Amino acid sequence: MKNKQVEKTRLHPRNKNRDRYDLAALIAALPTLKNHIIPNKLGDPSVNFANPLAVRLLNIALLKHYYGIDQWEFPQENLCPPIPGRADYIHHIADLLGASNFGQVPTGETVNCLDIGVGASCIYPIIGSVEYGWKFIGSDIDPRSIASAQQIVTENSNLNNKINCRLQSNTKAIFRGVIKQDEYIELTLCNPPFHSSMEEAQKGTRRKIKNLTGKKVKIPPLNFAGASNELVCDGGEYSFIQGMIRESEDFAKKCFWFTTLVSKQSHLKGIELLLKNSKTEQVKIIPMGTSNKASRIVAWSFLNQEEQNEWRKNRWKKSAMK
Repeated sequence: MKNKQVEKTRLHPRNKNRDRYDLAALIAALPTLKNHIIPNKLGDPSVNFANPLAVRLLNIALLKHYYGIDQWEFPQENLCPPIPGRADYIHHIADLLGASNFGQVPTGETVNCLDIGVGASCIYPIIGSVEYGWKFIGSDIDPRSIASAQQIVTENSNLNNKINCRLQSNTKAIFRGVIKQDEYIELTLCNPPFHSSMEEAQKGTRRKIKNLTGKKVKIPPLNFAGASNELVCDGGEYSFIQGMIRESEDFAKKCFWFTTLVSKQSHLKGIELLLKNSKTEQVKIIPMGTSNKASRIVAWSFLNQEEQNEWRKNRWKKSAMK
């Protein structure tokens, strides 16, 4: 049935995009999106997801309509993040924090988050600050991405004074050089580079294009774009997370929950073993996913129950709750 509102049941209950896209509302927010609406396989109007420009315009419209973000411009070569999936990560880690706080999610500026690899789009800090009022540090190894993210913060008044973008000058470090001596972090989050090579990234995009259009394309455009450092690192996702876990030990008492996305199910066993050997107090695996892609969040904490109680009493007692 055309335009039937079908709930995307795999998304978090608080996700604003749990229902099918309200194309009329999104086009009203961004009229140029109308030029990129085509019939899908069922004949229903849909965004042309095989076109990188259409994907970008959809996400601009989502941010305008649901999050009040009027300016979201960043270089064409940088990764264009899908908003519903990024919002899901934020909502799930909000619940993680709430579970450590008698079921109430701490909100407001007493919650300090660190986004590792903030990217040119600054997407996680945008959603987290709008949804929960949290403050964010966004780090990245690319000075152009930091400049772009900072420009987005500057141009949107509802983000001012909530997001601090910091350049990670040491490409071998993750937390070192970013977390200051007097800082404490409630949540770290990260969407690590998935691939070990650009060839591997292109292979994944070829599969997406074939699924969307039924056509084989030898060298397709990356439909969510993406600079090489956003998509690729030596050793791929597992190697990146391995380094993150090892370095997190040095900041064990400075952070309540460390978290990261894990795209590949096959990596979980090795990651859990690394965490077991890191003397963590708690490890959680949180399943998540959109209608066509499964993923999961891995979270770990080095704080024992007494330390968690002290943290909660000292940092969250004046926080608003959700």
